[in-house]
Amino acid sequence: MKTTGKFFLAKDNLKLGLLLGLVTPILVLILIYFLRFSGYDFNEFLGLFFREKQIVTFFGVWCLVGNIALFTYYINTRKDGTAKGIFAMTLIYGIGVLVLKLFI
Repeated sequence: MKTTGKFFLAKDNLKLGLLLGLVTPILVLILIYFLRFSGYDFNEFLGLFFREKQIVTFFGVWCLVGNIALFTYYINTRKDGTAKGIFAMTLIYGIGVLVLKLFI
């Protein structure tokens, strides 16, 4: 009898962590846009996003919270390789948010 493979999110893999750490903040950003800023046209929203530091902070915090929740899940399930990738991407996003706020 053929055994089935693991569900890809259940694997312990650094590359998976990097991918999840990259995609999760983007999904959180899209979700918040549709829940809170859907009254704006997307181009209008992007203009507002790059003009206002408070909005960059708001989205930055929530995108990082999404990664922190994911990181916590993978740490608690002892998938340290995946957690390392998520942590690395969280640091990169955090630095990116700080740099973006510096130039706005």
